[in-house]
Amino acid sequence: MQILKAQSVIMRLLKSFHTPGMPEAGCDEAGRGCLAGPVFAASVILPEDYHHPLLNDSKKLTSRIREKLRTEIEKHAIAWAVAQVDNLKIDELNILRASILAMHQALDQLSVCPAHILVDGNRFFPFRNIPYTCIVKGDGIYASIAAASVLAKTWRDEYMLRLHKEFGCYAWDRNKGYPTVRHREAIARYGISAYHRRSFSLLNQQLECNF
Repeated sequence: MQILKAQSVIMRLLKSFHTPGMPEAGCDEAGRGCLAGPVFAASVILPEDYHHPLLNDSKKLTSRIREKLRTEIEKHAIAWAVAQVDNLKIDELNILRASILAMHQALDQLSVCPAHILVDGNRFFPFRNIPYTCIVKGDGIYASIAAASVLAKTWRDEYMLRLHKEFGCYAWDRNKGYPTVRHREAIARYGISAYHRRSFSLLNQQLECNF
């Protein structure tokens, strides 16, 4: 009974749409606060009647549930796309602009052009003159944004696991590039890699890895 109650609360919280009667794309990013790796963004158009009892802000879900939802979203979405902007571009633009660029790239890849865009957060740049609405903590309110957060997170985690095979010293299989104590200790010991964001506060002294 407790599980059913928790699931029903999630379903009530996540709204199917903001503006009815039109294809609406939810957008979200993953990896904005990381010290290394790209920022990923996803855009998802869901059917207006789409519900999943487990769908929620990806940060509130376990990795197992995120992977399950990724399969469901990719199967049942009207359209979806994932894009990434690498650390070099992040350093060039700044992380906010790079995150929005990744969202634009994801939107550009959609097989269906949305009539309205829902964005998690409070900042966005216009895309093709399509109306948009920014929603703070929108990934816990609208299903399409939550779905985008799940895709962005799972795709980025998968990417960081591949990078971990190249640079195992940073434990990216565990921290995914976020600024954990172990990650910072590894930077202090081994220096920075080609995937680290030099514009971020890594350490006072930044040295190249001699790999």
